[in-house]
Amino acid sequence: MRPATPPGAERERTPPARRPPLAWALTALSLSVLLPSLGTSIANVGLPAMAVAFDASFNEVQWIVIAYLLALTTLIVGAGRAGDIAGRRRLLLGGIAVFTLATLLCGLAPNLPLLVAARALQGAGAACMMALTMAFVGEMVPKERTGGVMGLLGTMSAVGTALGPSLGGALIAVFGWRAIFLVAVPLGLLTLTLTFRVLPASAPAVSSARRRFDTVGTVLLAITLGAYALAMTIGGNSFGPFSIGLLIVSGAGLGLFVIAESRVSSPLLTLSMFRDPALAAGLTTSALVSTVMMTTLVVGPFHLARALDLTPALVGLVMSAGPAVSALTGVPAGRATERFGTEAMVVVGLGGIVGGAVVLSLMPTAAGVIGYVLPLVAVTACYALFQAANNTAVMKDVSPHQRGLVSGMLNLSRNLGLMTGASVMGTVFAFAAGTGDVTTAASAEVARGTHRTFAVAALLVALGLAVVLVKFRRSRRAVPVAQAVLVPRAFEDDRRSG
Repeated sequence: MRPATPPGAERERTPPARRPPLAWALTALSLSVLLPSLGTSIANVGLPAMAVAFDASFNEVQWIVIAYLLALTTLIVGAGRAGDIAGRRRLLLGGIAVFTLATLLCGLAPNLPLLVAARALQGAGAACMMALTMAFVGEMVPKERTGGVMGLLGTMSAVGTALGPSLGGALIAVFGWRAIFLVAVPLGLLTLTLTFRVLPASAPAVSSARRRFDTVGTVLLAITLGAYALAMTIGGNSFGPFSIGLLIVSGAGLGLFVIAESRVSSPLLTLSMFRDPALAAGLTTSALVSTVMMTTLVVGPFHLARALDLTPALVGLVMSAGPAVSALTGVPAGRATERFGTEAMVVVGLGGIVGGAVVLSLMPTAAGVIGYVLPLVAVTACYALFQAANNTAVMKDVSPHQRGLVSGMLNLSRNLGLMTGASVMGTVFAFAAGTGDVTTAASAEVARGTHRTFAVAALLVALGLAVVLVKFRRSRRAVPVAQAVLVPRAFEDDRRSG
């Protein structure tokens, strides 16, 4: 059972007469999801051009991506909690404004250090946008429509991811690398205007007695996640002593964070929340599935180029199939969740991902592009179904004063999975291929690495499926027990009162 709203807590409310049409509000939320996804994918494609422009090495320009990811990951939970305290609409507007200003600064940056700093600021704005969007869904959308709206937001995230490489490549070819940032500025201003005009103004969801921000917990969590993020990204596919030291720092920070949260009156995270089976299973499976989905982005380009001998243009075209399918299946996945229930759709989604990963681990290179794309499409479609169902299951019963926090935790689990997938699964791929440099490996070595990496991916998602099935079995056993205890007591109370 989720924690109840504390006595005296102010629920977010807006007079019905002032509430705008839901379609406009969903447009604003959709743009708030699309922009951070676009900001991530469109920057990746510009790294070679920026390396030439700043006369920098690949390791140096890689920080254009890492800075954004670090800021987003370390601040996303704190942003959700701050929204619960200060008011979600107010913080969302601030996040969009920061994101838009930082995007403009990225496009105007005269050197690499200032570009990296602007990207970190952009990631801070993106953290507010991602953490608070799903919280607004819980506030504004009826429970019976939550699945469809979650599917819509998943679609917009996939559209941003799919649009980035193609749009970025075209802009760089015509206008140069600065255009990939400047093009998002008008979209940011549009999102800011829509959000200001159509999202409901609301009181803070936390009572004035509890309106204290856990600064110590936020700093410790930022150190913990920052050290973990650096450990997972700074070494690329290698994992040396510095990465191990960062993991030790991350572990120590986590221990200090747990101690601090048990001693403060208004903790950033209520640790008892993790005793909720639905929340714990939702966060765990979200991290595992995100790890596996990143595998397709890490392994795919090398397999298509080296094992299947495709040109770079064809590699990009094939790689866009996954996000395109996710964009097309997001809304139908949400409607299926509403019709058949979250439990069934989570199981179907996870089972489909396992099946697709198994096929990819066994598919011979003789099957060609079709042999790779078809199971990839199945994996991506099932991922969209899982996301819509899992997000709905996690968010639908969250109390108003914790919506921002839980939304931030859900996004955090996804980002941690993406970072882990980029580093760990990349290392698994290189190790399985049996070569230190995958870019020069023979086609047979790359194919072997692909097969073994997707076999590991299938095992990870199967682990998530097992967690979900155990949770469902326990919850079903608990219902008859509760009925056996509560019904006789209620009957006895009625008999006595009669």
